[in-house]
Amino acid sequence: MYDIKALYEANTKDEAIELLKEHPNAKIIAGGSDILLDIRDGKLEDAELVSIQKLDEIRGISLEEDGTIRIGSMSSFTDVYRSEIIRGNLIVLAEAVRQVGSQQIRNIGTIGGNTCNGITSADSAATLLAHNAIVEIYGEEGYRYVPLKDFYIKAKKVDLDHNEIQTAILIKKEDYEGYEGSYYKYASRKALDIATVSCSINLKLEDDKKTIKDLRIAYGVAGPVPLRAENAEKFMKGKIADKKTVEEFADTAMNDLHPRDSWRASKEFRVHMMYEMTKRTLQRAMERLDGYYEQ
Repeated sequence: MYDIKALYEANTKDEAIELLKEHPNAKIIAGGSDILLDIRDGKLEDAELVSIQKLDEIRGISLEEDGTIRIGSMSSFTDVYRSEIIRGNLIVLAEAVRQVGSQQIRNIGTIGGNTCNGITSADSAATLLAHNAIVEIYGEEGYRYVPLKDFYIKAKKVDLDHNEIQTAILIKKEDYEGYEGSYYKYASRKALDIATVSCSINLKLEDDKKTIKDLRIAYGVAGPVPLRAENAEKFMKGKIADKKTVEEFADTAMNDLHPRDSWRASKEFRVHMMYEMTKRTLQRAMERLDGYYEQ
């Protein structure tokens, strides 16, 4: 059933890099919930795998001295969902990863794998994008840091060289403190299904609780990679969130997006869903900030 030529287990980051150098066709396996499906479907004939399961040094969630939230790439979705740090500071991310697959998948699937697979429907991606997440990457030359919005290159392609591994996802204090978010996912089924379309917002209000101080909104399945609606974000800054302005915001967001037709949904359906999600995520985030929404 699984056509695997060899499995190599790394005990440290450096050993993982050496194994990748020695085996130029090898693929990283973390939780395995994605790559094992590719092997089963015959997409990786005679697969060589480098397992990073034993790398506890890149597992776990912590709060650094400067307030940066550090999410180790080997942290499972369950780890993220249950983390007091995440639930206390970034509840929208907990809500997003809670919608991944089944409990069994959430127990083995990792947040690093969810970003490294480069899939536009990844449940964590939109929320991480809306929080200006930074990807930490380790290789022969040491560490380098890439904003998540630049990490995605094209469909299923990310800025990760063969001899590198993703070690963490970082969210700075200024990108979550004073903000509230909301995540919406539409899928054909309520569980065990990937997103037909998704939307995540990150919002900060002025002291009057009705003027938008800062806003970031990101979408899944709105293009070949997860993406931000940057023109819509600029449009809303400094605006009062009344019904007319929010509808204009949603209209502007649609111009930033590039959904496509597929067997799962038509482009027109996706546009309609994203339009409604844009308004609903904003309204929910405002409610969480005790904001005033003018009708």
